[in-house]
Order: sequence, then C-alpha cells, then structure tokens
Amino acid sequence: MKTVKVSLNSIDKVKSFVKDISPFPCDFDLVSGRYVIDAKSMLGIFSLDLSREIDLNIHTEDDGELSAVMEVLKPYMV
Repeated sequence: MKTVKVSLNSIDKVKSFVKDISPFPCDFDLVSGRYVIDAKSMLGIFSLDLSREIDLNIHTEDDGELSAVMEVLKPYMV
C-alpha cells in the first residue's frame, strides 16, 4: 500500500479524478479524519471536506501498476 496526499477542491477535479482512476483494478481509499471512502465513488468523495488535503491509499503490490497510477495522479497530488 502507498499513501499520497491529493487535493480535490473542485467538482471538475473530482469528476476527472474518478474517471482517471476507475480503469485500474486496484483499490483506492480516500481518508479524511475518521472517514474512509472508496475513491472510485463520486458520491462518497462529495461527502468529504474537499477544502483540505486528503490522504489517498493505493492498495497494490504490482510495481508496474503503481508507477502507472502515480503518473495518472500527478495533477491531483499536493
């Protein structure tokens, strides 16, 4: 598992974030305080406080997949 900080501070950013990570077979969790949300769930993301940075947990053991995910996440990482 790898954790990175992301910023999803606009509706368009949330839409593109979900669209970008959805093709990957691994699991993604957004962690904000005591809340853990499936990062592929747009409705779940909107239940979080998007004005702050959010931790994104990426659950994969495949290094190739992880590097591809990290490339896709560059526009969202803080």
